Amino acid sequence: MKFAVNVSTIFTEAPFLARFAKVKQHGFSLVECQFPYVAVPEAIADKLEEYELSLVLINLPAGDWESGERGLAILPDRHDDFRRALEKGMRYALALDVPRLHCMAGVMPAGLPRERAKEIYMRRLDEAAAALGVHGLTLTIEPINPLDMPGYFLTDISEAAAVIRDLGRPNVKMQYDMYHMARLGLEVTATFLAYEPLIDHVQFADAPGRHEPGTGALPYHEIFSFLQERGYGGAIGLEYIPSGESGESFAWYDEYRTMKGGRGR
Repeated sequence: MKFAVNVSTIFTEAPFLARFAKVKQHGFSLVECQFPYVAVPEAIADKLEEYELSLVLINLPAGDWESGERGLAILPDRHDDFRRALEKGMRYALALDVPRLHCMAGVMPAGLPRERAKEIYMRRLDEAAAALGVHGLTLTIEPINPLDMPGYFLTDISEAAAVIRDLGRPNVKMQYDMYHMARLGLEVTATFLAYEPLIDHVQFADAPGRHEPGTGALPYHEIFSFLQERGYGGAIGLEYIPSGESGESFAWYDEYRTMKGGRGR
């Protein structure tokens, strides 16, 4: 299996641009990042080249995070902001050779009917998919559990699947985060099977704590073997929050790699 270290949640003890060296030091070649916009793309590109890393996923800008925004795609009267976010995300993706971008839906504003939010969401996803498709890029959407993100619009994986099917855009896919599925009370491998044709990217953190594998209730050996048996060829994004020092949080992988015959990262 291939693993991508999320530099937005791991190695946060270090400044953002210093995290790429740490990824390399621990033997990984793939990274993902929630929001790379804290640095100019040229600086990130230099680090990726220096340490021979590939960036597999970024999020589109998600609005004012500090004030509680978690995406712009459902928000009325924010189309100009959404379009600027789309343009910025595309600029970073093209500069950094990133194949997929995740579009966060947003938190439901008070008084906004869900039907209206869904209408706005579909229209903006369609716009984003059309723009990304010109460059061969994939747009992902991700159901997020409401325990961690109260009020988030997209929490139901069946609704996410319906959105993808209704849009009918071949470059709109599912971002399947096993932590969120577990927090929603779903069995993660059975749910993967149910939606496998729509899934483009997998992420993992143990549940319920969202720490590294082996710290919670998810049987990660069995889950990773399942993905391998299913022929999943993408990276597994390690979007976990280390329970201690980031470097020490990879002890699980050293043990996992030994059991699998010493394969590299």
